[in-house]
Amino acid sequence: MKIDRFVSRRKALKISQCKLSHGICTQATLSKFENQNKVPSLTILSKLCVRLGMTVDDLYQDGATSVPELHQALDTIERDLMTENYPDAIKRIQPLTLTDIDAIPDKMQFCYLRGLCNALVNAQPDKILFDFSQILNDLDERHQTIFTQLAFLGSGVMSARRRETRQAAFYFEKVNQYIKTHQGQLQEADDKAVLRMLTLVFFTAEFYANQDNYRLSNQLIDFGIQLCSENRVTYYLPRLKFQAAQNALAQKKDPALIQRLISETLAFARINQNQVVEVKVAALNCAFKKRTDYSALEG
Repeated sequence: MKIDRFVSRRKALKISQCKLSHGICTQATLSKFENQNKVPSLTILSKLCVRLGMTVDDLYQDGATSVPELHQALDTIERDLMTENYPDAIKRIQPLTLTDIDAIPDKMQFCYLRGLCNALVNAQPDKILFDFSQILNDLDERHQTIFTQLAFLGSGVMSARRRETRQAAFYFEKVNQYIKTHQGQLQEADDKAVLRMLTLVFFTAEFYANQDNYRLSNQLIDFGIQLCSENRVTYYLPRLKFQAAQNALAQKKDPALIQRLISETLAFARINQNQVVEVKVAALNCAFKKRTDYSALEG
């Protein structure tokens, strides 16, 4: 048992032995546990751990990550991917291993994140598909959770980056059908569910834009922006607005519309500290200004 982990957690939260033990056990019992390795009853130990935001299992894990710390780490990695902070996402996920994770939802989140990280940095296909197959063939073999769709999405991203268009289209069609079926069922969803739906929406919109299917891409973008607005989440707004600007430029839409989209993209990128989109939108703006009809804005 890692009693030092218990002590470190208590001290990090600045909770005294007296305060922690109040209503659960005597301070002497707690002191003997921390200093003399005398373990109290499971009932007492469980209550003490709960008060520290831990579980008794955390004291037996070989890894250094407690359940709350694991959740925080996985959620941070997921936000990094949403804001295109891929280097930090890779760095944060490398120390984690599937064997250190007990809960199935946490296992699925980990496999999805590691698989997508690897897909986005063009890792070897077998490495990517191993994580997604863990979800599809084991953890969610009945395909009832959104992690199945995220596994399909990651497989599509990998195939698209390898220019395997037919395979990519197969996966993205599955994801698009899921979006259409579930887009009206998010009223009671929590932030994580909304953000994961936005992940599906953005990458699917990007794929169809790359296939010159701007009608479908724009429909997905509009839905994504609506989701952001209704749920007051902004992580994906810079990327959605940027894709909208790219689509408008490719479709030779009205210059005033393109300029507005570029300005909105830059504003949201700065708000969300998405430096990748800031660089991309600067390049897009240069391409836009080279268009012959840009002079219409200057006149």
